[in-house]
Amino acid sequence: MSNKNVVPEAREALNKFKMEAANEVGVNLKQGYNGDLTSKQAGSVGGQMVKKMIEQYEKNMK
Repeated sequence: MSNKNVVPEAREALNKFKMEAANEVGVNLKQGYNGDLTSKQAGSVGGQMVKKMIEQYEKNMK
């Protein structure tokens, strides 16, 4: 599996989205490497991102 974005221009938007989600769950991300995060912290950020994507999808379906 590749770690490349299908749309390279989306990288900055995805990074901004990830930082916003991290802020919402109280995880302090820094630009670049964040390998010092615990699994729980990383999972919280990913979970928040999915939650926000689902909310946006449901909002757009109405």
